[in-house]
Amino acid sequence: MATPLTADRLLKALRDEGLEVHEYRSWRTHNRNSKGPWGPVNGVMIHHTVTKGTASSVELCYEGHSSLPGPLCHGVIDKSGAVHLVGNGRANHAGLGDRDVLNAVVNETALPRDNEADTDGNRHFYGFECINLGDGQDPWPEAQKLAIEKVAAAICRAHGWSQRSVIGHLEWQPGKVDPRGFSMDTMRSRIAKRLGAKPDGPKPQPPKPPAKYEPFPGSAFFRTGRESRIITAMGKRLVAEGCGRYEEGPGPEWTEADRKSYAAWQRKLGYSGDDADGTPGRTSWDKLRVPNV
Repeated sequence: MATPLTADRLLKALRDEGLEVHEYRSWRTHNRNSKGPWGPVNGVMIHHTVTKGTASSVELCYEGHSSLPGPLCHGVIDKSGAVHLVGNGRANHAGLGDRDVLNAVVNETALPRDNEADTDGNRHFYGFECINLGDGQDPWPEAQKLAIEKVAAAICRAHGWSQRSVIGHLEWQPGKVDPRGFSMDTMRSRIAKRLGAKPDGPKPQPPKPPAKYEPFPGSAFFRTGRESRIITAMGKRLVAEGCGRYEEGPGPEWTEADRKSYAAWQRKLGYSGDDADGTPGRTSWDKLRVPNV
């Protein structure tokens, strides 16, 4: 038994396992806690969505439908292996299942056959829906299966559980078939192997693209004697906006012609008086959209 992970701890555990994780809308506070208890938690349950398409599947699992309100799980694992978090707390995913199965999960012993539906599973299991039609024909890409392995291992690692704390919906509730298309025994073997090693670590974040426009350098930047390519780029934009007051140029040195040109731009924006004195301010600068140099 364990206290459920906080949103921050869950997110960190998943990313530390090397997963790509997306936070969907208000997932941190989206739950069914008003309808029943959440915790103590005992395991992780894997499902398939019987849907296709990432955006629509994630939205469905967040919103639910008329007969079953969302969230329908805690996270959605798409075909590429990305995880989309949609809930934090009690979620409508497990339903009623077999008490003997829960006891086996708690004790981490061999699972009995599920033949009863007498125990609330939404209280005890994290749930992850995997995008798949569940018809036995829709393929399970290796990237998706690897993400299932990592998700389960991340949560087990955070709680100190073994792979025996991970089950499929078909092992919990009589009549269920999900996840259909791979063996949970095989998946548990993969999880066990992963738990025997260190986590992969956070997935490297791609570098931010360079800024498209020059950020505002501050009003003090624009003083007599200042030379910069930024001033040349600013002057060209002022000319393009019909505000150029240059006899020649513009050039890299801040001059009276630059100040007069910028004052014309400020007046074009509707400023007057001291607000149109030719010294750039943040708002007028951002609207000028000076290209990054």
